[in-house]
Amino acid sequence: MAKPKSKTVLSLVKLQIPAAEASSAPPIGPTLGQHGINIADFCKTFNDRTKNLEKGMLVPVVVTVYEDKKFEFQTKTIPAAILLKKAANVKKASGRPNTEKVGSVSRQQIEEIVKQKQADLTAKDLEAAVRTIAGTARSMGIEVK
Repeated sequence: MAKPKSKTVLSLVKLQIPAAEASSAPPIGPTLGQHGINIADFCKTFNDRTKNLEKGMLVPVVVTVYEDKKFEFQTKTIPAAILLKKAANVKKASGRPNTEKVGSVSRQQIEEIVKQKQADLTAKDLEAAVRTIAGTARSMGIEVK
């Protein structure tokens, strides 16, 4: 029996796209178009997959483009910085996080963020994951209480 041919990966494209708002406009259209991907098909599939997320939240996505111009993509969890800004109810992180605090989050809020991001975190346990997210908060000028 013949062994099936494996697909040859042409490239990996990383993007951050607002949930359920993918369109052929820049940056998505030009970025994926240069790889020969059917942009309308990608946008429709992405929007269907992210329709249950809060509209407008940035979703990291890794698009694998194959030699035959077919593609598949994997969505990642929303970045911790965006979730922290939402939890602390701030628009922008501090430019001077050590001296200028812009908001605060509780440990419980951090634990909820860890639960959302669990698939993408490499921490060995809950406590390590909480420390990782708390470090991100501190680097943004958000106090952890």
